[in-house]
Amino acid sequence: MDCFFEELVKIMSELRGKDGCPWDKEQTHQTLRNYTIEEAYEVVDAIEEDNFDHLKEELGDLLLQIVFHSQIASENNKFTIEDVLKGLILKLKRRHPHIFGDFVASSSEEVVMNWEKIKKEEKGEKSLFEDIPLHLPSSLFAYLVQSKASKVGFDWTEKAEVISKIEEEIEELKDSLNGNGILEEEIGDIFFSLVNLSRHLKIDPEISLRRTTRKFIKRFEYMEKKAEESGKTLEELSLDEKEKLWIQAKNET
Repeated sequence: MDCFFEELVKIMSELRGKDGCPWDKEQTHQTLRNYTIEEAYEVVDAIEEDNFDHLKEELGDLLLQIVFHSQIASENNKFTIEDVLKGLILKLKRRHPHIFGDFVASSSEEVVMNWEKIKKEEKGEKSLFEDIPLHLPSSLFAYLVQSKASKVGFDWTEKAEVISKIEEEIEELKDSLNGNGILEEEIGDIFFSLVNLSRHLKIDPEISLRRTTRKFIKRFEYMEKKAEESGKTLEELSLDEKEKLWIQAKNET
């Protein structure tokens, strides 16, 4: 395995070298940002598809991003891929004292709590939320914020209380429609409460919404196909015709 990784690092160095690839040589941490995010999402897509051939390929693409960024950093005397690996190894050992030290953990919950405690001590964080990336997808951002707050006991104890909060927020939205509030804020409160319910139900809201959106796309494409078979476009169909096609799509997809 070591020889494969060393070859990958060597190839990346050559691609960035004097006689390397013009495109690769032009890249910076900034220009690679979106590629790194894209590759991470493609890994998630492969997991969602339960496609291991695809997952294998996408993990390779994500690993390339790590090696790419490390090569750029090395050229600028910031750090090397070896520094990345050493740091990761030390962090894993430090944050698993129940494996590599004397700490005793009887459950995964205790492991998580101790992990968070160690991480906070390492970074000297004053707030629970300091280590949460601000540019995460909104539902994941809300999920992590709520999870952090829950770890110090700031949370609902019953699912029914969360549902009641959602109903309260919906009523506030209705009130805002009459000009008694800020619509954007009220919509945000509903989303935040829905994420909270997802967390209590142990459902990942990001994955849940992605699956529902994909389901909508599949059914909509079914409608497009059926409309085309009838010699029309969806725009040309009446609302009643579209509704019938939608029900048909729901039953057959």
